[in-house]
Amino acid sequence: MQEFYKKALLTLIALLVVDALLAVFFVYRTFPTQTLLPAHSGGNQWHFGTYSDVATGGASSVRLHDTSRDRLRFDFKLADAAAYPFVAADMVVDNDKGQQIHEDWSKFRTITFVAKCAPATSLMFEVSTFDEKVSKPGRFETYRPPRTYFSCSEQGVPVTLDLARLVIPEWWFPTVKEDLARQGYKLDKVAKIMFGTSTATPRNVDAYIEISELTLHGRDYRYLAALVVIILGGWVAFGVWFFLAHARALLASVDSKMKTNLPLVAYRQLTLEPYKDKEKASVLRYIASAYTDPKLDLEAVVEATGANRYKINEVLKSELGMTFTSYVNKLRLTEASRLLAEKSSAAVSEIAYLVGYANVPYFNKLFKEEFGCTPKSFRMLAAQQQEPAGSAPSEQAAYRG
Repeated sequence: MQEFYKKALLTLIALLVVDALLAVFFVYRTFPTQTLLPAHSGGNQWHFGTYSDVATGGASSVRLHDTSRDRLRFDFKLADAAAYPFVAADMVVDNDKGQQIHEDWSKFRTITFVAKCAPATSLMFEVSTFDEKVSKPGRFETYRPPRTYFSCSEQGVPVTLDLARLVIPEWWFPTVKEDLARQGYKLDKVAKIMFGTSTATPRNVDAYIEISELTLHGRDYRYLAALVVIILGGWVAFGVWFFLAHARALLASVDSKMKTNLPLVAYRQLTLEPYKDKEKASVLRYIASAYTDPKLDLEAVVEATGANRYKINEVLKSELGMTFTSYVNKLRLTEASRLLAEKSSAAVSEIAYLVGYANVPYFNKLFKEEFGCTPKSFRMLAAQQQEPAGSAPSEQAAYRG
């Protein structure tokens, strides 16, 4: 059984390690992130652009101040020439061939960044999403423009925006002849994001906006569900394996015990050997024949054989390597295992009395220590053996005869 428990422990440790690795992997996949700024080389790329009210008759100016890959910064000055002066810088996604494409952001829930600006003000964030019903490829004015607003300052403000709570401005619907009731949007085809001024932005002053550490954050609970299923499946498989393997190991252990103890070597062999020491033979013979007596103790052996206590202990130690009590228990438990295997109708308590135990719980305790299972379990395991050990009774009967 020691080998089985060692194997089970190693398997358990391996299972825990695998579960920990799977947990790290699936939790990481559950909360995906995608860094937009700083931009990474290779794959899809963002290119920066600007937009102002000049296209609609205004006089506001805007200029990209820094086109490095780690931030988006532009200088601007709003002019009163237009009724609603406006400037913005956008980021359009391209593939490695420079062609405009769409990105799937459906697994992302929030976008975070650090916003710096001078003077401090409120700004606008907008996402251009392609809608197959109304959008025309490359014409961003037909893309759905869900947006929201955030604050910034010269010191820098960490901003977190909920991508599920953006709002489409009302003016967009009549421009594409779309029903105002269709306020919903999807983020599975994102073509552009834009940072721009708002009505609160100061006019006629030199200003700048800087966006950095732009990152998407998502939640995909399918991975957590898969993790739970995999971990539960692994533990169920381990439990089934442990139950079956433990039963096989216990059966093998019981079989080994029965082969060793039934018939017990101690009195099976001693009856066949011509001992010159008659006193030694007398002691062993008496114990082997009287061990079922609940009142058997060392004094009874002394009285029956005439040997002194020292001689009895010497015989048991030299011949069997046992004390008097352990030897008597060995004989009784061996006989109990035989009776359990052969007398299926006899109660455990009855068998305990037959082999010399008046205290049934004490018998159960000793039996489990000896065979690694309870008497009831032993009986079931013994019944599963193809060839139950049954040679001891005849030899023991012959000895007693």
